[in-house]
Amino acid sequence: MDILTIVLSSLLGLVSPVGVVTDKVAAAAIREQLAAVEELRVRIDSTPNYQIVQGKADRIRVAGRGVFPINDLRLAVVELETDPVNLNRRRLQRGKFRLQEPVRAGVRLVVTEADINRALRSPSVLKRLQKLAGKILGEQAGDYRVQNSQVAFLDHQRVRIQTELQAEDSNETLAISLESGLEIVSGRQLRLLQPTVQLNGEPVPETILAAVLKRLPEILDLQQLESSGIMVRVLQFKLDSNQVEVAAFVQVTPE
Repeated sequence: MDILTIVLSSLLGLVSPVGVVTDKVAAAAIREQLAAVEELRVRIDSTPNYQIVQGKADRIRVAGRGVFPINDLRLAVVELETDPVNLNRRRLQRGKFRLQEPVRAGVRLVVTEADINRALRSPSVLKRLQKLAGKILGEQAGDYRVQNSQVAFLDHQRVRIQTELQAEDSNETLAISLESGLEIVSGRQLRLLQPTVQLNGEPVPETILAAVLKRLPEILDLQQLESSGIMVRVLQFKLDSNQVEVAAFVQVTPE
């Protein structure tokens, strides 16, 4: 979870010359690690307040609007509230970020359809889509370039994803349209419900569809993050015609 890492690592810059940490200082430290942010509020609860110098806080609360963790990717809403935080003091004194104890946080994110589609036109996101296509299609993906991707949020927790694959060595273009319902299983895995896929306007046979989609469960499983010490459990997933809202519990464990 990049947002949580940004907040925690920002503790390195929270100490003012007189040893007093203010919410404004904390907000400025977080802003420096974001590509951009339209509105940001930070509240640090620390009793006594000087313990933040040692990398400790009772609770950190962050509320942001229009948050860009990276260029071209806008999160309409970011809300985060941590349990007590304890960074490794010796590492902190050397300017290094490392947790002394696991930290837990509740996170709420809202992303709009318009912001997703804007991101899908950016070179950095297109590069990531190309990698995702490689995981789904295997070696065949290397012969095509992903372009003109677009997402539409539908009623009843359904989504439509349209994209084109442009052949690298010819003028051949494959227009792909995927429509599916979405649900979260066991708080960590995104499952497609009654998916349908069209290729150049024609339905893809179920046998071929099954062969392609069988790669998705592992790709869309948040459990793969646990090998790097991050556990995420989705508590709420809500999708309507304009936006998707996710509430999750996150735990980051020291390496």
